[in-house]
Amino acid sequence: MRQVVRENGRRSPVVFDPSRYRCMTLAAELADEWVAYAELTRLSTPSVVTYRNTLRRFTAYADLHSDDASALSLAKDTAELAGLIHQWSRSLITEFAEGSTSPANYCNVLRTLIRFRAERDDAPVASSVQRLVSSPIPVPFGRTDELDEFTRQEKQALIRLAWEQVRVMEGRLGRGRALIASAQGHPADHGWFDPANLLWALDNGTTSFQEIRPWLPRLNEAPPVLIEIVRRGGGRPSGRMFRFQLMVALAALLYPRREDLQAFRLLLVAATGHAPEELTGVRVGDVEFTPSGVRLTMDKRRAGWVRHRQFDGPGPASHPAKGSLNAPELLRRLLAATEKARAALADTASGSVFLSGSVTIDGKFTVAPFASNSSSSSSFGRWVAGRGLSVSQPVDIRRMRKSVKVEKAIARRGVVADIADDHTYQTFMGHYAHGTTLHVISGSVVNRAQHRWLNTALHGPVVVDDEAVAGLDDPAAQAALGISLDQAQQIITGQLDMGVTSCRDPFDSPYSKAGELCAVAPLRCLECTHAFILPSNLPQLLLFAQYLERLRLRLSPQHFHTLWGQGHANLKAVLDARKDNEIALARRQIKDQGLTLQLPLAAHAEFDQ
Repeated sequence: MRQVVRENGRRSPVVFDPSRYRCMTLAAELADEWVAYAELTRLSTPSVVTYRNTLRRFTAYADLHSDDASALSLAKDTAELAGLIHQWSRSLITEFAEGSTSPANYCNVLRTLIRFRAERDDAPVASSVQRLVSSPIPVPFGRTDELDEFTRQEKQALIRLAWEQVRVMEGRLGRGRALIASAQGHPADHGWFDPANLLWALDNGTTSFQEIRPWLPRLNEAPPVLIEIVRRGGGRPSGRMFRFQLMVALAALLYPRREDLQAFRLLLVAATGHAPEELTGVRVGDVEFTPSGVRLTMDKRRAGWVRHRQFDGPGPASHPAKGSLNAPELLRRLLAATEKARAALADTASGSVFLSGSVTIDGKFTVAPFASNSSSSSSFGRWVAGRGLSVSQPVDIRRMRKSVKVEKAIARRGVVADIADDHTYQTFMGHYAHGTTLHVISGSVVNRAQHRWLNTALHGPVVVDDEAVAGLDDPAAQAALGISLDQAQQIITGQLDMGVTSCRDPFDSPYSKAGELCAVAPLRCLECTHAFILPSNLPQLLLFAQYLERLRLRLSPQHFHTLWGQGHANLKAVLDARKDNEIALARRQIKDQGLTLQLPLAAHAEFDQ
């Protein structure tokens, strides 16, 4: 048997008995590494159980498939053990549904323990086994169905529900303080049926729940004031359970309940956007209030990170009745609510911020931190359902964090560097960039790309008439057109002629990388702001217009508009601005000189098949 420590500090046995297996030596070696690794890395209880289950699976497999299981050992350099590890890893695939992540997880756990042992000088590991565990695992990692965020309406409803719970708790604790202030003294001297005397004795430690239990009345003997306390505490008075119900109600007047912590946990996740287990693991020493808000030190064990985060409040402290997502104010109210619970612990300074008090049916009272484990998701679902709120499945508090991420994605317009602030890019893209988040990011990226393209290309070319061409030598004209003296001379002499138009700089195209020759000229010149249309370009423009008209007959209207709509509109506007005699002169020039349209071969190959 091996024992591990739970997150709340209490010891609870998680059992693995090597003597039950024929490969007892191997089982004991792995069990020793399991205990050492769990204590060194402070594994959570669910993780400790996963490691234990891995040992059970592998040792049972080794017993069944080894010719001499009793001789198996990590220290013996035999081919059998490495072969068993590989075969067991492959066999896991048949035990789970297709796409399950469990085979890879179990395989990784076993390899982690073996690698952990290999790092020590006093615990030899066979070289064949070391080579195996250093290679990639032979099973697929499977897939995980990522949680999507709550809808905005669901998020708002959950936040309202949590604030209602917080206000109910604060009102309940306030009634408890008022009763204590009105107490006459110890209930042995002033009456066991007075709730004020009972709370006074429990609060100052002069008596315990176990000591008052025999003195509490049964339902048929209880005065109305005690029955009312049970009712207001959420219980329905029952004859056989009345004493237990009364103790629970009295404890709730002194300490927060677990459901109260659920409300604070939900609100802090919504206010900070951090993982639930990070927030519930915060201790008093990790909270530092500053003039502008609060600074938290949070431990994210899964990632191995300890992080410091500053959360500023929107302004002065919120009014108690106001339900705002103000992280500093939430923590102040939580610390005030759990102050009495921390006082009941030996080490108040390092006590958890998330503490609740509970009493068992025999009167045993305990103060315990909120346990962030695998069962917390289901308890959150029960908390939501128990208050009559219906939201989409699964009812998992991690979806609230994803809601915060989506809102941040919308606010930051899809910039991953800003959205993934507490993740690596890889983690964010793997766990968050899907569903609504992916749509927001994709939409923002497309919109930015379209906006850039529209700003640089779709305004069309600059049309220069004869008078403007004659004035290109003028520095003022060059400045107005955004060209240099050299560019003006090259345009005049035809050195920058791209076929249909001229270009101010073919090596600085918005359609190609800087320094490379424009890859789309002359087909896209009529959609580019770098293009200059000179009177000498008119014959080629008329030939290009005929080319586009032939394309209109071959392509559907939708297809033609998508590919050539902007260029065709710009071309039509340029030709409409020319005089009839200019058009006629250009047509005669085409006929007399036998001019043809100079297009890339790809343009003909695409349409002239």
